[in-house]
Amino acid sequence: MSGRIFEPSTIGGFTIVPEGAPAPDNGIPLFLGKRGAFGSGEHETTASCLEVMRSLPGVAGARVLDLGSGTGILAIASAKLQAASVVAIDLDWRAATSCHDNVRINREERRVLTVCGELACLANHQFDLILANIYADILLAVADQLVSLTRPGGSILLSGIPLQDKYDIWRRYDNQGCELVNSRIMEEYVTYLWRKR
Repeated sequence: MSGRIFEPSTIGGFTIVPEGAPAPDNGIPLFLGKRGAFGSGEHETTASCLEVMRSLPGVAGARVLDLGSGTGILAIASAKLQAASVVAIDLDWRAATSCHDNVRINREERRVLTVCGELACLANHQFDLILANIYADILLAVADQLVSLTRPGGSILLSGIPLQDKYDIWRRYDNQGCELVNSRIMEEYVTYLWRKR
């Protein structure tokens, strides 16, 4: 998958375009380079997140965290929706490098900060919107951290949740004092949108 060329695709009002291709006539453009195998938006979990984000009020002016940013699609989409600032964090340095490259390609360096590291390095920050399209076991393990990093009334968008894990995730975040605002059941995965009470 590394270095592959992909066809432009429109998802949730965004059009994902390979680096160097002309800007699309419709949709908010998200340009992606050829580095790495960290996704080009076609997976149903990423598509679901983009669709929810496009209809989510309050992204403009928000402080956003993208946990497990991969290529940075969700972080860049937040910036294109006029988020005030975005932190894109990933443990994998290759993913962080890919994200950094894509942020540069999209000319969003002023809004998006790419970090290679763990959530602990953000302990003194709070965010209006947290995006986490990652493995369900990680969503369970970091639930208390994600909720503490979210300002009261802020939103947490979770995806990458296999159908068999949806109840465990629901119970964990409900117990953390979050209110379920929206859920999307897909073929194999679930996306949850939470609000911190």
